[in-house]
Amino acid sequence: MTEAPSVQAEPLFFERGASWYWLLAGPVSAVAMLVIQLKGGMGIQLFVPMVFLVLVTGFLYLQVKAARIHTSVELTADSLRQGTEVVPVRTIVGLYPESSHGPKSREATEKWQEARALGELSGVPRGRTGIGLHLSGERTAQAWARNHRELRAQLTKLVEERTAGSS
Repeated sequence: MTEAPSVQAEPLFFERGASWYWLLAGPVSAVAMLVIQLKGGMGIQLFVPMVFLVLVTGFLYLQVKAARIHTSVELTADSLRQGTEVVPVRTIVGLYPESSHGPKSREATEKWQEARALGELSGVPRGRTGIGLHLSGERTAQAWARNHRELRAQLTKLVEERTAGSS
């Protein structure tokens, strides 16, 4: 017997955590070391450029791989995935209004800006903006994304469709 293929829901919103293009910094650093050697009159000695190539590329590979796991976002009709944490959309009761100021400003923060950020990171990742979520059970959390306005629009549409369908 063959198993029925699992049906993946079509993503309504998706962001990768980081780009693999960052790995090009390894070869660029190796070429830069070769140029420095040639301009310095040392001739070509491949050991140092190869060390730069391996170390820089290896370190950036680990960073990009981790960012693609922990800072990616995917929203489907059924779930919101932030990093490795998955939240069912049915548990999202509503969204808090967008704050007029950032969490690091001197003005008083909104209640939701102090809530736990979704995902396994300790807060909203750098370069992303938080979105306040009112969850079932009187819980509050922060979703986040680079393109936070698009994620907010998609989440609002899903929550409104669900609440309109249930009433």
